[in-house]
Amino acid sequence: QVQLVESGGGLKQSGGSLRLSCVASGGTLSNREMAWFRQTPGKEREFVATSLAADGRTHYADSVKGRFTIARDNAKNAVYLQMNALKPEDTAVYYCAASAIQSGNRNFYTEEYEYNYYGQGTQVTVSS
Repeated sequence: QVQLVESGGGLKQSGGSLRLSCVASGGTLSNREMAWFRQTPGKEREFVATSLAADGRTHYADSVKGRFTIARDNAKNAVYLQMNALKPEDTAVYYCAASAIQSGNRNFYTEEYEYNYYGQGTQVTVSS
């Protein structure tokens, strides 16, 4: 059973930066698709970014493209989300997600049901 623990959230002013971390235990992340989702009260969880296990390619939601970067560190069994140029609309609880073990997948997973494991979330608040 893969367990994911996020950290790095906090309060930032608009235009600032934060780096979220997600560390896994109970399973390796190197052969799983990894993603970040976020959720605000009353809304469904939305896709933010993903990184493919097979070749490391990344894909982002339009709302964060050019500002956020997802990165893996397989040696540390971790994935990160660097968030720059933060906006108040980025305020949300951010969740790390891991898929089941993959073999050669080349498709980006952007839906909640495509991931089997989620962390507990970390709050990001951006003030204007």
